[in-house]
Amino acid sequence: MRGQRPHRGLAVLVILLPVVVLVMWGCQPKAPTGPEPGVQPTPAEENQAATPLESGAKAPTGEPVKVGAIFSVTGNNAPLGEPEKRAAQLIQEEINAKGGVLGRPLQVIVKDDKTDTTEAVNAAKDLINTEKVCAIIGPSGTPTTMAIVPTMEEAKVPLVSCAAGMKITNPIKPYVFAVPQTDTLAVAKIIEYLKANRIEKVATIYVKDPYGESGQEQLSTHLSKAQIKILGSESYAKDDTDMTTQLTKLRGLQPQAIICWGTNPGPAHVAKGMKKLGMTMPLIQSHGVANAKFLELAADAGEGVMLPAGRLVVWEAVPDSHPQKPILKSFAEAFRAKYSKDADTFAGHAYDSLHIVISAIEAAKSTEPAKVRDALEKTKDFVGTAGVFTYTPQDHNGLTKDAFVWVKVEGGKWKLAE
Repeated sequence: MRGQRPHRGLAVLVILLPVVVLVMWGCQPKAPTGPEPGVQPTPAEENQAATPLESGAKAPTGEPVKVGAIFSVTGNNAPLGEPEKRAAQLIQEEINAKGGVLGRPLQVIVKDDKTDTTEAVNAAKDLINTEKVCAIIGPSGTPTTMAIVPTMEEAKVPLVSCAAGMKITNPIKPYVFAVPQTDTLAVAKIIEYLKANRIEKVATIYVKDPYGESGQEQLSTHLSKAQIKILGSESYAKDDTDMTTQLTKLRGLQPQAIICWGTNPGPAHVAKGMKKLGMTMPLIQSHGVANAKFLELAADAGEGVMLPAGRLVVWEAVPDSHPQKPILKSFAEAFRAKYSKDADTFAGHAYDSLHIVISAIEAAKSTEPAKVRDALEKTKDFVGTAGVFTYTPQDHNGLTKDAFVWVKVEGGKWKLAE
């Protein structure tokens, strides 16, 4: 029996050794937690990690609320899409810092349509079918918006467009809304200016795409009703850089003013062409050029150009008593603090469209697209950068011409001109 004791002790040691090792391992300092090697965090996790919470806010949790965004970040409409993308990213951070949407993190999934209608349709299908978004904001332009309208209607997913063509919301399409002031409202504002300045004969030039053609159609319809004659009209392709031929023809008609309808860079080339030809009559642009890119491209040829625009580009001159002033000020200052750039009209469109969608989700208490659509249509007195929105079953734009003010280029900057 004595000979068996060493074997019993060895057996006890064998049993206890793993326990001792495990206890010692558990006492070691733990490494920081995080994704395993090769495992990427989700966009929602990245956002939560990057966004500090505001004081008193509760961190959003659970599955992200997905909102799609289609902007022309590259291509001809990049001056529109780039600020829209920046604004959407800024708002996502702000919303998540305040606790998210329905207590969940907001995830804005941005797609670049490259200013191409086919790319826009593909982006919309991917956001709807793969990402399962509850709504889409954008696209930046009227052609790309009109291209995806059938996709949105068929999928029954709401769209809040950042483009201004009248045909986007007229006739009404159940799932399609828009935030910019329409070209019809802009024409109404222009008629006020022409009447006030006793201008009875004008000539027009427009980009040959759905935005320009829609504006030209509204000018033809409403100026004649106002007893203002259009002496002649010319068009240009969106890639044209020299409009000398068209402007020479219009100059020969001796109009009292030229009205141009397009988005940059074309309108800047029109301004340069008029300066080159010595055309000194007023140049009135559409609201599609209210950004820094026009000032940059037109340079000194842009001096004196007039246009109806939203208040965001001249927010500092807006009276403190105006209902939009707090929104304009807070957004403009936050945008400048983050990007060292001024927020323009198009950044404002992203602000308005995304905040209106978020408000609808909160009102519906749901991310089900049909319920979000119904809540969108009940949007009432929403104060945004473009104006005060009230959507109804008969009006999916929700603004009046009071959403416009006259702005003028002076000293290379936008100035309030009323």
